Amino acid sequence: MTNLKIEDKKSFHEILAMIKESRAKAIKVVNNELIDLYWRIGGYISAKCNDSGWGSRIVGNLSDFLQETKPNTKGFSSQNLWRMKQFYETYHDNKKLSPLVREIGWTNNMIIVSQAKTEEEKEFYLKLAAKENYSKKELLRQFESGLFERTILSKESVSPVAREIYPKINEYIRDYYSFEFLKLKDSYSEYSFQKAILQNLKEFILEFGKDFLFIEEEFRLQVGNRDYSIDLLFYHRELNCLVALELKVGEFKPEYMGKMDFYLGALDKQVKKEHENPSIGIIMCRTKDENIVEISLNRSTSPTVISQYETKLINKELLKSKLNELFSSSEE
Repeated sequence: MTNLKIEDKKSFHEILAMIKESRAKAIKVVNNELIDLYWRIGGYISAKCNDSGWGSRIVGNLSDFLQETKPNTKGFSSQNLWRMKQFYETYHDNKKLSPLVREIGWTNNMIIVSQAKTEEEKEFYLKLAAKENYSKKELLRQFESGLFERTILSKESVSPVAREIYPKINEYIRDYYSFEFLKLKDSYSEYSFQKAILQNLKEFILEFGKDFLFIEEEFRLQVGNRDYSIDLLFYHRELNCLVALELKVGEFKPEYMGKMDFYLGALDKQVKKEHENPSIGIIMCRTKDENIVEISLNRSTSPTVISQYETKLINKELLKSKLNELFSSSEE
């Protein structure tokens, strides 16, 4: 399988995507019915608690009755029935969020209800969990990594060309990533960074975005009589384009932009298919000076994004504190 052509790899991934999409649709139908059932039960119990004085004893009796009447029913414990009530009461007056809860599973809904504190945070994770089809473990990791806070605090580092070609590019490529799962040492090289990604490719794609398909490492480009290589080459299904990823272990430098412009020009000339959109470049840096980034991006002739990453989980309380400071200054 290592000798497959790039076109064949893309085709195989596209067929695999069809299979996953069909299965996901079937699961979604079942999930919609289940969430709707829990919603109606939650609404019923909520009304009974308000109008008829139902409490823990009656709800406990209801749980016993359901499990005796319908053996092997695991989803109707007393605790879960109370969760259904909480679920209904959290969203029933919210016309904006209530349709979103049917897009994800019950477990993920409970995680969001218990961990997201504001309507904005709930909306963010409801949409993200549906878009990326997160498992329980994946969604919990995003909460632990403070993804919502990181996203709000981050500044867009996208070239005007990228914004013009891909108006919604920030929905697919983030400004800030957390790669704590790579378990990199305090001091590491670009080579070890790249190898750590390849050894943890599944986790990397989950953080990067599930629409990214991995093509090749050290992707070779021949221009004139010289050979060049891109650290990692991906294909993005939704954006329908190749994505060149260059890994940097230090601060962003302006000269990185010229190199990326060159790579993207070569990709579009030699590799891109007629039906595909222009290739995108991502320069992944450990740190970046926003002033240098702004000038570099404004002069870029290619669709490029400069992203920053962390190798350790950031203290979530610190992120929340920074977010509160941002909101406070905005109100002033």
